[in-house]
Amino acid sequence: MGIRHKITLTDVDYAFRQTVDITPQFLKKHGIKGLILDVDNTLAKHDDQTPAAGITEWLDDMRKNDIKLIIVSNNHPERVRPFAEPLGLDFVSESGKPLRKGYTEALKRMNLTAEETAAVGDQLFTDVWGAKFSGIKILYVRPMEMEGRKERFIRFKRLMEKPFLPHSFMEDKRRKT
Repeated sequence: MGIRHKITLTDVDYAFRQTVDITPQFLKKHGIKGLILDVDNTLAKHDDQTPAAGITEWLDDMRKNDIKLIIVSNNHPERVRPFAEPLGLDFVSESGKPLRKGYTEALKRMNLTAEETAAVGDQLFTDVWGAKFSGIKILYVRPMEMEGRKERFIRFKRLMEKPFLPHSFMEDKRRKT
């Protein structure tokens, strides 16, 4: 990442095309024992209560490998609870991302340090900044889909993020070796 990413705090630690590309082996190699997860466009399409294809199995694989998991979302409990509870996930709603409040609460609940934790998210100005401000590694994933017309603010943020988005992904690097 270049100087503009350093200045704007949009440099991501690792970028993946989708959440399910993150493996327990990768996490263990990097000393990551817990993941702070975003919901919309990371685990499910925006405002969808159904996990995206492969997410349920991915969560099971993480648990089998002793990776702690928690959702941190800016959404209200009415959105997050019906998504998190069937998956057996703890959650922090109305987290105030990119502020540190939700991340600090998640670390406390998982009983992990920032150094042992990574955040998984798709938005630079909430997920990436929140992780950076909290001293947590960020695993950026591309959004699953573009938000609908009613989500004008998020669409505006996506436009503003465009110059800072990663252009290479961990999967690309694995294919070359």
